[in-house]
Amino acid sequence: MAARLEFTDINHAYDRTPVLQGVSFSVTPGMIACLLGASGCGKTTILRCIAGFEPVLSGTIAVDGIVVSAPGLSVAPEQRRIGVVFQDYALFPHLTVADNIAFGLRHATAAERSGRVGDLLDIVGLGKLGDKYPQELSGGQQQRVALARALAPRPQLLLLDEPFSNLDVEMRERLSVEVREILKREHITAVLVTHDQNEAFNIADMIGIMKDGRIEQWDTPYRIYHEPASRYAADFIGTGLFLPGTVLANGQIQLELGAFTPDNPPDWPTGTAVDVLLRPDDVLHDDASPLQATVLHKAFRGAEFLYTLQLPDGGQVFSLVPSHHNHAIGEKIGIRLELDHLVAFPCETATAVAPR
Repeated sequence: MAARLEFTDINHAYDRTPVLQGVSFSVTPGMIACLLGASGCGKTTILRCIAGFEPVLSGTIAVDGIVVSAPGLSVAPEQRRIGVVFQDYALFPHLTVADNIAFGLRHATAAERSGRVGDLLDIVGLGKLGDKYPQELSGGQQQRVALARALAPRPQLLLLDEPFSNLDVEMRERLSVEVREILKREHITAVLVTHDQNEAFNIADMIGIMKDGRIEQWDTPYRIYHEPASRYAADFIGTGLFLPGTVLANGQIQLELGAFTPDNPPDWPTGTAVDVLLRPDDVLHDDASPLQATVLHKAFRGAEFLYTLQLPDGGQVFSLVPSHHNHAIGEKIGIRLELDHLVAFPCETATAVAPR
């Protein structure tokens, strides 16, 4: 399938300080892509380059095969047919909800505007609020208005810049799912920027993990979580802990918890010291297991406890356990590993991936 957006070897800098370094990715029609990373990694700059708000030093940006940005070339933002949903919504307080949505339809007839606005109000679940003003709406409702306004001119591509950051956690999770449903129903191609991995997992088909102006991994949410391509991606996503291991002659990796075979054994010499990433869902509570671990910490999460466990030789792992197994600090419990995806990297000082 031809790409809706093609981002090819883009470099960008502010005051000669590199911000983007050789960034490449593509987004196919109907895909929801997400750029995920910490503040300052360059993800919002990518959005600004796509929208035409920033020039590029090198490389090309193409929309539906037409180059819109290159050194010495920058198609004006209003000519790119790209919609943008800003972090602060940027609604006009003196206009009603309906008039905010109709703002981008100035070249349509009155009947066309009315029909499109009515359709969008229904799509975003605000059918009876067209006569309200933004300040009369909740944060979640304002976000829906901003989304409807961006969708009104039927853009080829929609950009969302931290669109849920001003909402509380519960609303963010609910609205991210609703926005995904709306985009899929309307077959809208979108690129989302966020620092929140749960938000990325809720909404995206493809995720780009960003670090220092580069994309560490461009992949599906499932592979990002279970098969991180770099130690940084493994650290950044999810909760886990690295346990030291040693490469055996048969390609297996020996851990304190036993010997395990990687899905794609790396060509490391026998005896190589490695760090193996263990997620809480890799470590199962098993009363019948001869392997005992000591409960160091516990975090109640309603349906589950997140236990921090110490192994006999001093290593530590996390384990998610149903909350009716309420064990005391210092108690020993049986555990076993169930590693569907063994992820290992050359040895560094063991570090915990903080619970999120």
